[in-house]
Amino acid sequence: MKKKVITLIGIVVGVFLLVYIGVSLTSNSGDGGPADGLEAADKRLEKMMKKIKVTTADPIKGQVDINPVSIADTLPEIDKFAISVENSTNNFVEIFSSTEKSGTGVDGWLNEVAEQFNKQGIQVNGKPASVKIRNIASGTAADFIRSGKYVPDAFTPSNELWGEMVKAAGVKTTLITNRLVGNVTGIVTTKTKHDQLIEHYGEINVNTITEAIADNALSMGYTDPFASSTGLNFLVTALQGFDTNDLLSAKAVAGFERFQANVPFIASTTLQMREAAKTGMLDAFVLEYQTFVNATDFKAGYEFTPFGARHDSPLYGLGDLSKEKQDILKAFADFVKQDTYQELAKKNGFNGLEEYQSQLNGIDGATLTAAQRVWKEKKNVSKPVAAVFVADVSGSMDGDPLSRLKESLLTGQKYLGRDNSIGLVSYSTSVEINLPLGVYDMNQQSMFVGAVESLQAGGGTATFDAITVAINMLQEQLAVNSNIRPIIFVLSDGQTNEGHKLKDIKGLIEAYKIPIYTIGYNADLEELQEISKINEAASINADTDDVVYKIGSLLNVQL
Repeated sequence: MKKKVITLIGIVVGVFLLVYIGVSLTSNSGDGGPADGLEAADKRLEKMMKKIKVTTADPIKGQVDINPVSIADTLPEIDKFAISVENSTNNFVEIFSSTEKSGTGVDGWLNEVAEQFNKQGIQVNGKPASVKIRNIASGTAADFIRSGKYVPDAFTPSNELWGEMVKAAGVKTTLITNRLVGNVTGIVTTKTKHDQLIEHYGEINVNTITEAIADNALSMGYTDPFASSTGLNFLVTALQGFDTNDLLSAKAVAGFERFQANVPFIASTTLQMREAAKTGMLDAFVLEYQTFVNATDFKAGYEFTPFGARHDSPLYGLGDLSKEKQDILKAFADFVKQDTYQELAKKNGFNGLEEYQSQLNGIDGATLTAAQRVWKEKKNVSKPVAAVFVADVSGSMDGDPLSRLKESLLTGQKYLGRDNSIGLVSYSTSVEINLPLGVYDMNQQSMFVGAVESLQAGGGTATFDAITVAINMLQEQLAVNSNIRPIIFVLSDGQTNEGHKLKDIKGLIEAYKIPIYTIGYNADLEELQEISKINEAASINADTDDVVYKIGSLLNVQL
């Protein structure tokens, strides 16, 4: 039962995580297609709706909890993040390492070096010493450290920005070395667009890129600055470009708003950015050089232009470390810098573009945190989101799973943005509109809470009937206000066994171009994936135990 409950809660995480992706991917959704196609779709939608049993629940207001969510309370247990290298002695230091160097394959350079360090029986102050490496993304690692949930002995993020933010949070930091391995981040453009930009703007840098985006001459995506080192770097570099004297000034913020209005895509991870780039929907995107040179799909037809701060993987000691631990860290830093291991790094794509010098200097952690807040407040300046959540409440959801689902939704709702519109549909054998679409003000929030609390499970699984109802809700909203970005999120734990089939509504999904993000477990994943692929949305198999953290960290930036 516990496993089932944990898995169910993962569905909720996936929903809110995918809101972030959905907000970014749907900037042009609802623009429509050929008129005759839409006319036919309208007629078919009307015909299908007549065959679906739909009820609308009476509005029930719930008690809104206005207390903020503590990141420390929402973070999963540290064991969620794998140890990529185990210590070999009792005299050791634990290091949080960013994923591009503590992963697998070409991303496992630091692991290889650490294993060699441990094997060689190096002594520090007369005792055998070793290191323990934990693979964890820089932004997530910073959350653990700043919140005090778990503080390792040391931290090597991708760039120095995270170190400054940890320091600003009051955590004692000791810079062991400003570089373990060389790397830079940059803007990757198609060669065709690269040549066009050079011809029009004279050169390519963050300033000309943001100008081109503001002029609607470039379709570019970047990564979430709350989670991604490259995304954070791009954000502050762009803000500084708008005002070199004060990246938080009114001038800088106004420049960011103008630029952001034409950004079609923001990804939460580098992997999502790469997948989006493969579709051909982007002229440009951000990426670390080490990833770029190892990506076979980008070797031809793309140009790389570095920007911002270097990503040289600084190493910080954390807290009141003993002299013994500090000495181990210094010994490890010296070991890493040996020619043998730096050459190994080069083979893995590091230590390229060594001539590039950082363009960001002296930005303190408080300023970086403020820049993140600017991004959160201003990122949806073009169109608000209208999202319908479609929740499976069939019989298999009864009991503890539904109780935990409600708990997770009620936690997640604290992060929903006030400018967006939210609706909730639940389904079993029939479909119920638990909450019609409405702007997420305090009244709508209260009714959302009430709608979630009133959910009950039982009956079959009419997934495609519910999707049809959600499409109809969004089309009605678009008729009133065309300046919205429609999205549907489907949560299902079982195969459809009631009502319409996929073949019945596939044409509607294609005609209306509304992305449908699907989250499933113990489900017909192929069918869910097929739904999402129609309009380049995502489908995930929810199986995770870090639901609360993902709600806290991802919803905090996506709506």
